[in-house]
Order: sequence, then structure tokens, then C-alpha cells
Amino acid sequence: MSAPWWRDAVIYQIYPSSFADSTGSGIGDLPGITARLDAIAELGVDGIWLSPFYPSPRDDHGYDVADYCDIDPVFGTLADFSALVDRTHDLGLRLVIDIVPNHTSSSHRWFQDALASPPGSPARARYFFRDGRGEHGELPPNNWRSAFGGGAWTRVIEADGSAGQWYLHMFAPSQPDLDWRNGEVADEFDRVFRFWLDRGVDGFRIDVAHGMIKAEGLPDEVFRDDTMGLSELDAYHPPQWAQPEVHDIVRRWRRTVDEYPGDRLLCAEAWLKPIAALAQWARPDEMQHAFNFPYLTTPWSASALRDVVTETLAAFDAVGAASTWVLSNHDLVRHATRLAVPGPFVMGDGIGPRSPNRGHDPAEGLRRARAATAIMLALPGSAYVYQGEELGLPEVIDLPDDARQDPTFFRSGGASYGRDGCRVPIPWEADAPGYGFSPTGASWLPQPADWAPHARDVQRAEPDSTLHLYRRLLAERRRRSLGTAELRWLDSGADVLAFTVGAVTVIANLGSSPVPLPNGRVLVSSSPGVDAELPPSTAVWLAPQPA
Repeated sequence: MSAPWWRDAVIYQIYPSSFADSTGSGIGDLPGITARLDAIAELGVDGIWLSPFYPSPRDDHGYDVADYCDIDPVFGTLADFSALVDRTHDLGLRLVIDIVPNHTSSSHRWFQDALASPPGSPARARYFFRDGRGEHGELPPNNWRSAFGGGAWTRVIEADGSAGQWYLHMFAPSQPDLDWRNGEVADEFDRVFRFWLDRGVDGFRIDVAHGMIKAEGLPDEVFRDDTMGLSELDAYHPPQWAQPEVHDIVRRWRRTVDEYPGDRLLCAEAWLKPIAALAQWARPDEMQHAFNFPYLTTPWSASALRDVVTETLAAFDAVGAASTWVLSNHDLVRHATRLAVPGPFVMGDGIGPRSPNRGHDPAEGLRRARAATAIMLALPGSAYVYQGEELGLPEVIDLPDDARQDPTFFRSGGASYGRDGCRVPIPWEADAPGYGFSPTGASWLPQPADWAPHARDVQRAEPDSTLHLYRRLLAERRRRSLGTAELRWLDSGADVLAFTVGAVTVIANLGSSPVPLPNGRVLVSSSPGVDAELPPSTAVWLAPQPA
């Protein structure tokens, strides 16, 4: 019996707004994705994951959903979605879509009904409406902070014009949190899952998978600080996140998707430490994938990478799950930039013109990114690739303030640049308007003037391009079944990461001086021209020399 497809799958993330625009509006759309899908199949991945495409005011670029069972007109129609499903499957790929269950848009009919209903009504019980503290209810119900900056509560004006209750939003005020202790909420999402499963999707990436349930009574958060002792840090657990009851919700979803044939996938976006806690989301009756953010945020260090890989494999093996590796996505500084500048990086902070860590060597960043990808795609388990990383795209740092659109930038008063820099529309053809992203050259975020060398048509013509590196890595990974092989560490120097996976030996030099290579035939090298020595910021895959 063959293993489920997702056990060792490599899935390509498409951020629809920035992938391909078929209409000239400057915003990518579903027909644009369908038209460009051959290029993704050529890359050698197993599936695609689409970020949200639902009707939305787009205050958080689609993660504020107004209707979970339709397509925003800016992206197309349900017929366009069906065409995309068919083309995806014709190419032998799987299709995973985003579900955003922690919160809706404030434009969702449920929230509009809540605003029009009195305190204590069933309509308000779908969300977290609470009376304020203070003599006149003028203070928020607790001290929780929004992940996008500022407080997590907004006060409403009641129908009679008076200041009324407060509602909870762990992100922007336009994203009110749902109360998953309300059975009506769970029933509605059963309907949503079935709606898309019936239309042929192969799985779901669950946004904020560790949210949904809040601690009973919504207690104040006790903020951790550097004065806490180790025992206090170990016991620290914020009341907004990763409550035990969330696992019951996930098990309900798993039962639903398991009713459908074809090994449908659930993938958790859960920012959790330690890794053993993250692995709990991938137990046999829960999700199959859980993004490994501790791995993504690991610094450029051989010892640190060895530690996080070892910890990950042990934690996920313990629950019988495949590890899920990732280096970039739509929320974080692209790894071609991130790996060359000093951290640490916090999700959503970004890098901008006034960032103290904006100065870096782009060439070194790309070398490290290519080597990091060669390491990641050799690791057992599954992996996710973010659109444009196969082109070596860096973070766009020099976006002007008046072009930025991420709510994090505005909620923080510009202190956090936000996520726009990794969301700039990607280049397809060097000499086309908008680098081929849009027939008119329009682009909802400005593209850099120096992106022509990154364009896909340029890289197709260059054998040593990052695009061809990804194609070679993915082809060898599949040919040699690395995703289901066993990893064994090899003795190496302090700045060298060395391991075998199946019959392949992987050597990565994370130091500043060349190191000698062992005997073997080079299958793939992240830098061209590798021979007897391995240069800094380079990784190779070696096969045994033929007898």
C-alpha cells in the first residue's frame, strides 16, 4: 500500500493577488493562475496552496472573509475556480486552499447582524461581545493586545447612539474573532469545508490554527519578560492561543475530510514552541501537516540547524507524522534577504528603508538562500515553497510608505513595516509590461526597477539560475524518494552540516572558509563549479561514486 500523497509532498504557495493578473487590473486572479500553472508543474512540485480568494473588503488582503463560499469578483467566479481545479488535476497536481476560522470580516453578515442586535442576543453570541470595565464601561474587558499592534478590543456604538459593548479582534478591528464554544459556529464551518470538498479541493491550510478557543472568562494576559525564571517560562501560556479544546475542533474537521476519497490534507499554521507542542497538531486523528516555524526562524548556523532538525524529527516521529519544512511565506521576510541580515525576525515586522538591519549583501543572501533550500528539500517529510523563491526573489525593502497596504504598518504607526515586501507581484518576462505579471503593467504593489534578471524567462535560459536549481533539487528528491528516507547525521566541523538521507549525502558549508569535499558524485550543488572543495554558503548533494 502506497503512502498518502501528502507524506512527502512539496507544495507551492500561490498568493493570488501577486501571481498573475489576466485582466490588467493590477491584481492577480484565478484565470491568471490557471494560465500560468504549467510553469509550476514544470518545477516539479506535487501541489499548490492558494491564499484566500473569498469575497472580502481586503483590509487584510483576503484574511478578512465576508463570505466563505464564494469568490471575490476581483479574483473571478466559481466557474473560474472550477476551471482551475480541473487544470490543476489535469497536470497531476493537488489543490489546497486557505480556510480562516479564527475570525471573519466585520462585513460578514453574521457580524452585521450582531451589530444590529442587542447585548446578550444569539447574533452577538457568535463573537466575543463583552461589557467594558470601568465605571461606565469605558475600559476594554481585558488587557489583550492585537497581533497587528494596539489593543485587541473595539467598542461599538449601539443602535440608540450610546457607547456600548466591546468586541474582540486578535488581529485588525475589521477581523472580529468567532467564539468557537458556540455550536452554531462549528456547524457553519462543517458546511464550508463540505462546500469546497464537493468542488474538488484536496485539502486545507488552516489559518491561525492555534486560535479559535480562548480561556474561559477571558482573563488578563500575564506578559512574559526577561525576569521570569525557567519554571515560570515553562508554565507560561497565553489565554488567547493553543487552548486544549482547539484539538477537539481539529478532530471534527479531520472526520469531515476523511469522509472524502483521495487522502485530503489539513495543514496547521500554528506558531508554537517547543516543537513537541507543535507536533501535537499532527497526531493521527488531527492534521497531517504543521508548518515548522521554529525551523524557518533558525539562524544561519550549522549547530542550530542540526539541533532544530533533530528535535523536529524526534517530535514528529513520536506522533507518527511527517515533518513539514518551510523557509518563506506571505507573512515573513523572504529568506534570500532574511538569511543575510541580523535577526531576530518577528512575523509581520518586515524590513523597510529605515530598518537598522536593511544593509546586507544581496549576493550573499542569495547564496545562503540557495544552500538553505538544498538543505530543506533533502530533509525527510514534506515541504512548502513560496511563489518567487524559485526565482531567488529578495525582500522588496524600498517600498515607499504611501504604497504600503499591510494593516500591521498602519496599526503600529509605521514601527513595523509589515508584510508587503514579500508580497510584491512576481516577474515572468523581463521585457513585458509589469514583467509579465499584468498585460497593462499595473501592479497593486510597485515592482522594483531591477527585477528583470529575476524574471522566469531569463532564468529558463541560464543553466545555473535559481529556477534550474529548484528544478534539479525537486527532480532528484523525487527520483531518490528523499521525502520518505531516513536521515543520519555525519561527523563534521563546527560550521558544516552533514548528513545522509537514503543513498544521498548532503554537505552544507555555513562557515567563511572552503572545506574539503568527501568522495562522491555531485548530483546538485547550490553554487556552480564545485569540485574538490565546498565554498562558503554552499550545499551539495552527493551520490556514491560508481565502482
